[in-house]
Amino acid sequence: MASALTQDRPVWAGDGISRIPFRVYTDQQLYQRELERVFYQGHWNYVGLEAEIPNPGDFKRTTIGERSVILVRDQEGGINVVENVCAHRGMKFCRERSGNRKDFHCPYHQWNYDLKGNLQGVPFRRGVKQDGKVNGGMPADFRPQDHGLTQLKVATRGGVVFASFDHEVEPLEDYLGPEILGYFDRLFNGRKLKVLGYNKQRIPGNWKLMQENIKDPYHPGLLHTWFVTFGLWRADNKARLVMDPHLRHAAMVSTRGQGGKGEVTSGVASFKDQMTLQDDRILDIVHEPWWGDPTAVMMTVFPSVIFQQQVNSVSTRHIQPNGPDSFDFVWTHFGFEDDTAEMTRRRLRQANLFGPAGFVSADDGEVIECSQEGFSQKPWHRVVAELGGTTAENTEHMVTETLIRGMYAYWRKVMEI
Repeated sequence: MASALTQDRPVWAGDGISRIPFRVYTDQQLYQRELERVFYQGHWNYVGLEAEIPNPGDFKRTTIGERSVILVRDQEGGINVVENVCAHRGMKFCRERSGNRKDFHCPYHQWNYDLKGNLQGVPFRRGVKQDGKVNGGMPADFRPQDHGLTQLKVATRGGVVFASFDHEVEPLEDYLGPEILGYFDRLFNGRKLKVLGYNKQRIPGNWKLMQENIKDPYHPGLLHTWFVTFGLWRADNKARLVMDPHLRHAAMVSTRGQGGKGEVTSGVASFKDQMTLQDDRILDIVHEPWWGDPTAVMMTVFPSVIFQQQVNSVSTRHIQPNGPDSFDFVWTHFGFEDDTAEMTRRRLRQANLFGPAGFVSADDGEVIECSQEGFSQKPWHRVVAELGGTTAENTEHMVTETLIRGMYAYWRKVMEI
């Protein structure tokens, strides 16, 4: 496969990880290989929260890569993920986003499946009696157990559900690695989750750009007026950047500063010294006991999800590729069942910083779109990700692109580029 992609010219010359060819974001063949090697083999993918399917029969339709799947709780309370493709004629039989079902059936020919994906009914399987004889029917050796829905491997932890088409994938805890697992358990620490709402947007850019965006502490204090002006996230905040042993996942950890003028705001156009809020409740921040010192932890779990804690706003961000130059981005804002009504309101107010029209995140969608346009215009060129060096290692500061370099060290290995 590698030779097919590189027979005209190398995709990525040399062994470096700091100069990323624009072709990595635009090439259709590379994208198809990513789907197979990154989304469908060897990796865990986020599919949802247990709180989204609290009762037997509850289901949610979502995607892994470009493949439609269904997250469902069966009648015994177990959690299953099945592919949304009928075993008969391949129809995507589930059209609803969510709901409650006793079973699944395909409307085309009424093949019926239980909530684990097992085939349990085939109309006219034994034919139809007519004029004293039986006409048609499935072959005598037809076995329903051989014709169920594709069932994915499932792992749950702390109320979060992951799935994989690859049943040989390593255990989830090993996949995350000890340091990232520690930050995961900090957020998902056993308290029951409560879904507060959703945002969804389609961003016209390569899916990896969103992973990069949340592995990039360089831009928040330069691009985002809200972050640099009010001190939520900027280069002079106390910070830590951590990767798993394979360099694929990362956590950006920050403690909020005081904001205001300083060395890091000098000449920064996005810093608005005179900016004030008519309603300052959106920054009514309350320190929660589970935080510890950090006020923000942004986790990227490769390839499909970001777990966000930015002050009191907590959410998952699901990356759903749609070709090499587009992806859907689904935010699930949540809280905890033991939150007070006041804390729930606080989380909802602060969620306005994020999402498609968020005071912060609207910037990210726009710069990703503009970056993709630049890649298409100049396909022979490359990204220079050399802030803080050309290698990948954990750091105790934000003035670096080390996490991006780490992801591409892993990407090159798994993609054999």
